[in-house]
Amino acid sequence: MTRPEPPTLVAVGEILRPVGLRGELRVRPLTDRPAERFPGLGECFLWEPTLDRREPCRVLASRLEGAMVLVRLAGIEGPEAAAALSGWLLAVDREDALPPGDGCFYPWELAGARVLTTDGRDVGAFLRVEASPAQDLWVIGDGSREWLLPAVPDIVVEVSVAARRIVIDPPDGLLDL
Repeated sequence: MTRPEPPTLVAVGEILRPVGLRGELRVRPLTDRPAERFPGLGECFLWEPTLDRREPCRVLASRLEGAMVLVRLAGIEGPEAAAALSGWLLAVDREDALPPGDGCFYPWELAGARVLTTDGRDVGAFLRVEASPAQDLWVIGDGSREWLLPAVPDIVVEVSVAARRIVIDPPDGLLDL
């Protein structure tokens, strides 16, 4: 008998450290809309992505505190139990991700999309996003090599999730590196 595939998870927060004596957790949001995401978050997963350890959990309470979120999870009663979760992620099944805003998309929606220059040259396919201090970098590959493309409006001219196509206007020499 074949086991069903585990759900594809989307991280919504990174657990940083315990707060107080009751097992509350300080969480760094990994979403653009924490005020929308966390108040309605009930069932989710504790996820340690390096080993792909997943444990279902239930959020009992959450509240925003500046740029962070304080979260109480069922079964986490003290600072020791909370400290053991430092570095873990809070995640939801991809199907439970908030819908992207107008003109926005999730990186997985573009995975494999064709990348073309404004003059129609096929560069390759969208592979993934890598964070950098200045802006996100999109990794584009053609099977034999990869390019890092700054995700800025001057370079990324058009994105069509429906057509699975990205049009770019790279500066001279960027694709020659």
